Amino acid sequence: MTNDVWLPIPPEEIKGLPAGPNYLFWDGEQEEFPGDPAECAVYVVPYMKPPAVRTGPLERMTGLRVIQTLTAGVDDITADLSLVRPGVQLCNARGVHDTSTAELALTLTLASLRGIPGFVRAQDEGRWQGEFRPALADRNVLILGYGAIGSAIEDRLAPFEVERVIRVARSGRTTARGVVHPLTELPQLLPDADVVILATPLTDETRGLVDAAFLARMKDGALLVNIARGPVVDTDALLSEVESGRLTAALDVTDPEPLPPGHPLWRAPGVLITPHVGGPSSAFRPRAERLLVDQLTRFVNHEPLRHVVLTTGA
Repeated sequence: MTNDVWLPIPPEEIKGLPAGPNYLFWDGEQEEFPGDPAECAVYVVPYMKPPAVRTGPLERMTGLRVIQTLTAGVDDITADLSLVRPGVQLCNARGVHDTSTAELALTLTLASLRGIPGFVRAQDEGRWQGEFRPALADRNVLILGYGAIGSAIEDRLAPFEVERVIRVARSGRTTARGVVHPLTELPQLLPDADVVILATPLTDETRGLVDAAFLARMKDGALLVNIARGPVVDTDALLSEVESGRLTAALDVTDPEPLPPGHPLWRAPGVLITPHVGGPSSAFRPRAERLLVDQLTRFVNHEPLRHVVLTTGA
């Protein structure tokens, strides 16, 4: 049975890795693979590399048993799972990015509401120009995609005296904080939201979910924050709303992505853009290492893995 584990972090730098596997370092930067792909049992996908690099070895990994991503979303991997033999478990990095992504969601929300981009431009020009801006306090905030990241966002909203947090997920449920509304109730909930934060995974159900009809239900002056995936939002529909001045937006992800030079989103009024930096921060590495130690310990001990998204061929 194959025994190689490919890691995108040097194994000697990860404290607590279980004995047994043959750990090999490959972060997608090296031209040569660290070993025979056919001998790889666990493939930890390199982080923040182009999709072609991330999925490049899969077809040759004939002994593969586990694919572990270091991202919460796995849509770029699932597109190429036809290359993988049946029975391979695909696991995501649930929990690794909660802290960093929730922090950015709050940063984008506050920066947009308080007009920070305009103040930075004024600073560049040496202009002292104040203005009255909306606060986050007393606002209704709708979180669409109430999983681990959505919950972490609410954690960070709590000290800001928001009026109400409206939680929405694919399926309704009740949590310690209150009701999580099902997606079917979204049309009735949108008109009450001053801020809509998108934290949903990209699936067939959510692709293009934020379309012209969705945006039309948002109240005048509302802010859309996307830290999910770009294709969740219909870019043309969003451009129409922000160019009219009716809505504003803060986007860490876009469609297309990367956003090409000259794209109208760059200069659209009321739009703040960051280049998909929700996950990459100093919070990433320690949480990623803890996940890998836990998952590989489970693998070595033949225990159930965490965060299994699917099993190929099932």
